[in-house]
Amino acid sequence: MSKRKIIFCDFDGTITVNDNIVAIMKHFQPEGWDKLVQQVISKELSVREGVGRMFALLPTSRKKEIVDYAIGNVTIRDGFRELLEYSRMEGIEFFVTSGGIDFFIYPVLSAFPIPEDHIYCNASDFEGTHIKILWPHACDSECDNDCGMCKTAIIRSYPKEMHERILIGDSITDFAGAKLVDTVFARSHLIELCEDLGLNYYKFDNFFDVISRLEEMKVR
Repeated sequence: MSKRKIIFCDFDGTITVNDNIVAIMKHFQPEGWDKLVQQVISKELSVREGVGRMFALLPTSRKKEIVDYAIGNVTIRDGFRELLEYSRMEGIEFFVTSGGIDFFIYPVLSAFPIPEDHIYCNASDFEGTHIKILWPHACDSECDNDCGMCKTAIIRSYPKEMHERILIGDSITDFAGAKLVDTVFARSHLIELCEDLGLNYYKFDNFFDVISRLEEMKVR
């Protein structure tokens, strides 16, 4: 029996042209945010701890400003709607697996035909004085990266014996997942990891590149 193709696609810097968490921090400039970003990149802090501490710098009194900016600042990468349609036509199951936050991911993706249960991201709590990030998809017993939103746990829930697993991503939150899947579509920092580890990957600039390569893979 042939394996069913399944795509796990990152949001920030992949579906979107820019990284929305960094864009929010750059715009609102809470004191100390830039050091936290560098500590996450250098792996001094886990993604969960770093992102949680960044958003804890923002007061909930500015909720409307922050949400409006986050949604309004998004630019969708070319070919995304077409990739979703291609996936539907080809019977490829499509999941969004994001280390981003619900208050901007759900509104942005509501314009596209993606079921909500196919969108994995972190949650937010605006009840206190400062934004609190919640982690409904934390690491399982097989992951100790303290991801926050654990992409590897989600990928493992679709066994390789039954699925041809494809990851599309760009950054540090995609590193661990890239090691598990059959094929990686990579840009930015993820390219370097794939090169270093000799993973099966293809560079992409937009989602039309992904569609073209998926078509080529069909005829092998």
